[in-house]
Amino acid sequence: MNEVAKIITETGVVPVIKLENPTKHAAPLAKALCAGGVPIAEVTFRAAGAPLAIKLMRETCPDMLVGAGTVMTTAQVDEAIEAGASFIVTPGLDPEIVVYCQEKNIPIFPGCTTPTDYHTAFKLGLEVLKFFPAEESGGLKKIKAMAAPFPMFKVMPTGGISLSNLKEYISCSTICACGGSYMVKADLINGEKWDEITDLCKKSVDLVKEARSNG
Repeated sequence: MNEVAKIITETGVVPVIKLENPTKHAAPLAKALCAGGVPIAEVTFRAAGAPLAIKLMRETCPDMLVGAGTVMTTAQVDEAIEAGASFIVTPGLDPEIVVYCQEKNIPIFPGCTTPTDYHTAFKLGLEVLKFFPAEESGGLKKIKAMAAPFPMFKVMPTGGISLSNLKEYISCSTICACGGSYMVKADLINGEKWDEITDLCKKSVDLVKEARSNG
């Protein structure tokens, strides 16, 4: 497992962020996440200002892991790297993008939910996969079922994760971390509710610690 994946695993949660106004919100959001014990962010390219958001978050908190999410092209990989991204996340498994990231020496976590996805990921030499969309694709039950023929993978389920089911997910040994947007919803960011975001991060970290101590 690469160093980025190890840090993500230690934290246990990855906020998935869509920033509409990075100039105004990237810096205070980065501080709020770090204050809550979650120095990690996946900034989705679904918002046009993603590269700027990544750049500003890294400048504000240099030790923070800031990745690019919903990456669909190699050109976006280049944009993300130039902005200072620490990792790449794709919604599906695109071998071309995976190989491109490997050549650029940047960790990539592609979305995988089927045996064909997992088998292709195995042939590409991957170790950590994004299981997306998690709840809609069968959730924890399917993740456990997929681990039987593919025990070599650790997965990061994303989609439908919240404080109510985070502990259940993270208790599964196949899962290294959970992605979620519940602590960085648009109303929290646009309302500049930084203390609330920090509090949700702290609660998430506590749930991760509790689940792992019991495990």
